[in-house]
Amino acid sequence: MSTEPHPTLEAEPTTATAAFAAAPPTPSLWSELREAIRGTGADYTRIPLRRAVFLLAVPMVLELVLESTFAVVDIFFVAKLGASAVATVGLTESYLFLLYAIAMGLAMAVTAVVARRIGEHKREEAAVTAVQAIWIAVLVSAPLALIGIVFAQDLLRLMGADAWTLEHGYRYMQWTLGGNAVIMLLFVINAIFRGAGDAAAAMRVLWVTNGLNIVLDPMLIFGFGPIPAMGVEGAAIATNIGRGVGVLMQLWILFRGGKHIRVLRAQLALHGATMLGIVRTSLGGIGQMIVAMTSWIFLMRILASIGSEAVAGATIAIRIMMFTMMPAWGMSNAAATLVGQNLGAEQPGRAEASVWRIGWYNMAYMLAVSVVFLLVPDRLIGLFSPDPAVIATGAEWLRILSYSFFVYGWWMVAVQAFNGAGDTMTPTKINLVFFWLIQIPLAWLLAIHLDWQASGVFWGVFVSETSVGLFTLWLFTRGGWKTMKV
Repeated sequence: MSTEPHPTLEAEPTTATAAFAAAPPTPSLWSELREAIRGTGADYTRIPLRRAVFLLAVPMVLELVLESTFAVVDIFFVAKLGASAVATVGLTESYLFLLYAIAMGLAMAVTAVVARRIGEHKREEAAVTAVQAIWIAVLVSAPLALIGIVFAQDLLRLMGADAWTLEHGYRYMQWTLGGNAVIMLLFVINAIFRGAGDAAAAMRVLWVTNGLNIVLDPMLIFGFGPIPAMGVEGAAIATNIGRGVGVLMQLWILFRGGKHIRVLRAQLALHGATMLGIVRTSLGGIGQMIVAMTSWIFLMRILASIGSEAVAGATIAIRIMMFTMMPAWGMSNAAATLVGQNLGAEQPGRAEASVWRIGWYNMAYMLAVSVVFLLVPDRLIGLFSPDPAVIATGAEWLRILSYSFFVYGWWMVAVQAFNGAGDTMTPTKINLVFFWLIQIPLAWLLAIHLDWQASGVFWGVFVSETSVGLFTLWLFTRGGWKTMKV
């Protein structure tokens, strides 16, 4: 809230007139939208909270909308190759989720630490943190790339892949896991931008990355002029090219200087203490994501035992859900930045207020999405596959999960508040209980033991994720996250 003095009724007319004339005009919605997209050097710990949320959330939402647009477009083209090709993508992503867990866990730590340093007005320390995070991402990606290239078929076989996937789809996994460095770097460097408050830079990077992906996808999958049709393998190559260009763009922005953070040559050396601090903070985030992602792997394994149509239906449904939920995740990411920076500026009350404000926005949006999923789930899945079995499975997933969206919107914001504060261990412990000890056993019991088939998996996910959302929100209200030090 502004601390500027306001004219009162008792003030002299000339004083009131001068104060009114000196007051800056209230910016229009259009001017604020342009500022949010172009990027701003505003101090998010001082400007009005509504404006801070808007300036951060708009580019984060747009960034993730395009990211999810690509995910939907990608599966749209792959689906034309058949259920086995879609299953190839789904099974590969089951392993890719482990990579995402590491990348996202590291990104959580980077956002929290950079945001805290920016809030403390220690920009040089924020730049050193950024460099060390990049070094960690490179070191982690190398062994994962080797495993993905050498053992692709074995990994797919372990997940119950069919004969077509083992013969043709393994190349998709080789390209995807082999090029995992660009995934790691995209996550980490964009986390640096978000933590610094330069969300517009992260947005522009993913616009270029995913725009390029969307153009290259059909060209490499189906062929174009002298370019041969590469099938599902072409989808992975297109993604690697797009992400590679995105990483180059990120590094250019980081070294050229964004609006909030800039890396100098003198800061490129390894800094053991800073690197150790990042790793320590990231362990909770990595564990948090690994618990959630491995739970998804077990769910996909259960679905694979039911059939490729079940895997394909679930894969399409999750892509649609990712597309529709990304705006909510974008707003939640804004909460992480605001919490981190305001705790750094010793304003815990403002940090908490930002979470509640964004939570209400998220709830309203997710309720609107749930109505769409309840009314036309079959039509949504039918846009990607004509197979009746695939449509039935995917539509059921959308319908059942939509019941939990009211709670899920609040859960996203509460989790990001913990992460933005640097308290990544609390969500990890919560996920361990609700995903490993409740979700997996319940899904297996309903789907296999009680023979509910795919429906059992979907209802198991609904119960566990509704429960974890309510519990996490309750824990947030207790306020322990306000005392975290990073």
